[in-house]
Amino acid sequence: MIVFPNCKINLGLRITGKRADGYHNIETIFYPVPLNDALEIIPSEDTELSDSAVFTQTGTLVDGDEKDNLCIKAYHLLKKDFPQLPSVNIHLHKAIPMGAGLGGGSADAAFTLQLLNDQFSLQLSTAQLLSYALLLGSDCPFFILNKPCFAFGRGEIMEPITVALAGYHLLLVNPGIHVNTGWAFSQLNLSNNKATPSLQSIIATPLASWKDELINDFEQPVFQQYPAIASIKDQLYQQGALYAAMSGSGSTVYGLFDKKSNIIFHFPENYLVRQIAL
Repeated sequence: MIVFPNCKINLGLRITGKRADGYHNIETIFYPVPLNDALEIIPSEDTELSDSAVFTQTGTLVDGDEKDNLCIKAYHLLKKDFPQLPSVNIHLHKAIPMGAGLGGGSADAAFTLQLLNDQFSLQLSTAQLLSYALLLGSDCPFFILNKPCFAFGRGEIMEPITVALAGYHLLLVNPGIHVNTGWAFSQLNLSNNKATPSLQSIIATPLASWKDELINDFEQPVFQQYPAIASIKDQLYQQGALYAAMSGSGSTVYGLFDKKSNIIFHFPENYLVRQIAL
């Protein structure tokens, strides 16, 4: 069985404080975007295996120790509570850039949970899947719902929200710069937080008015450290973007354009650039 985990962008991202558990409280709007990986899970044919998931991949290389792979972690998380779950072969074709603020790894983990649930009739409810997903990462629960949501807390408390982006064109630009999320959080000056309009009220206004109101708190430190990322946002506005911002802690920057816009971009060849009709 094959599924296609998608990515997300953040429409606004506010860091409202550090929690006692070491995490940060955030406010953001998650918006699903159809840039996809491909994920296949099949039962293992090796009858000697009883408690394993064999992981293979194509596309962009997923670095790191296999035991830290979120798809493998998702399998073992369910295997602990559902010992009848057979050994499986997991294959991931990776197209969503990693460390890019698009949530690709979180999507792969959430889709693994859902695929195992469906394929092996575990009969988990959405609420149960959300609980498992949170154990894998703060962004993971969003991909269980996979619809526009206002998110707060660690990002796991979500309220579905209407965002009128149908008909616009989205341009995603990733320069191949890896921004360490821990470093990005460490650069925030939380004492500068001030009262601003709610994200829900901002996205209810015309898209062209978002530029000065819908802010990603990570942009200031990330742009200062990586001017090439800041330059992408400038170029998107120069090309007529109605709104442009960095997603997550970076390094992907996106622009929203009117569908009639003639988008012309001149980014370096090593940049990932995708134009998507919403």
